[in-house]
Amino acid sequence: MPSLDDQPAASDLHHAVLAWYDMHARDLPWRRPEASAWSVMVSEFMLQQTPVARVLPVHEAWLERWPTPADLAAEPTGEAVRAWGRLGYPRRALRLHAAAVAITEQHDGVVPDSYDDLIALPGVGDYTAAAIASFAYGRRHVVLDTNVRRVFARAVAGVEFPATAVTRAERDLATGLLPDEEATAATWAVAVMELGALVCTASSPRCGACPIADVCRWRLAGHPAYDGPPRKAQAWAGTDRQCRGRLMAVLRESEGPVHASALAAAWDDAVQRERCLVGLIDDALVVRVGPESYALP
Repeated sequence: MPSLDDQPAASDLHHAVLAWYDMHARDLPWRRPEASAWSVMVSEFMLQQTPVARVLPVHEAWLERWPTPADLAAEPTGEAVRAWGRLGYPRRALRLHAAAVAITEQHDGVVPDSYDDLIALPGVGDYTAAAIASFAYGRRHVVLDTNVRRVFARAVAGVEFPATAVTRAERDLATGLLPDEEATAATWAVAVMELGALVCTASSPRCGACPIADVCRWRLAGHPAYDGPPRKAQAWAGTDRQCRGRLMAVLRESEGPVHASALAAAWDDAVQRERCLVGLIDDALVVRVGPESYALP
């Protein structure tokens, strides 16, 4: 059995994780060989803080309606918000629309393949730029989402969870583990992500099914409990997020302006409702079209 003082060799991790992925990867539309870079980009926006099962039907409908960035860019932003449905965090729809406009105007309607061009797009940060370049174009980049960070924290660092924010040491570790060959590095990125999503999960890791369990430092140490700051679960009932979601649902389901009385029927608390409406207007998700009427932009 490996010593707790030993760090797993990168080559051993590569072989085990890539072989596991070859056998267990989910068949997802944005991973298929025929998937466009736009399909990958749409999936990355939708998958932020949202489970795959909820994303699948919306992604399919989105690509049917808007198969290219130019198709989306030609529509009003309100249509993107409407099509976003109940995925939550609808500002992502606005950012994706803004990115589609930028791609259409600056890149001839083609999702760029370089990290620098991608990160310059509206709503695209480090993770999303690296993920699109890697998953759509097979580029060699460090891709650090929550699942990847958790696998590296456990298998290599020997702790249950990574830090709240990505640290320099964590990025250096991920860079050191990245395979040299570009195509292999791209597959490695998605394979580690899949391992974290399906096996090395946050609450109920299935160590018996893990291809790197025999070298995982966290398992070898006896699964020591997380000793960082408390990890708070997000509340939902009665929050502004729930109120905003209720109001947005009423607006999405209407073909035209909605009277304030319809929004009042969706949420009783007048003070909270007004606060959330003001926030939605400030976020450019809702527009006031009359003294007492509202609509999607």
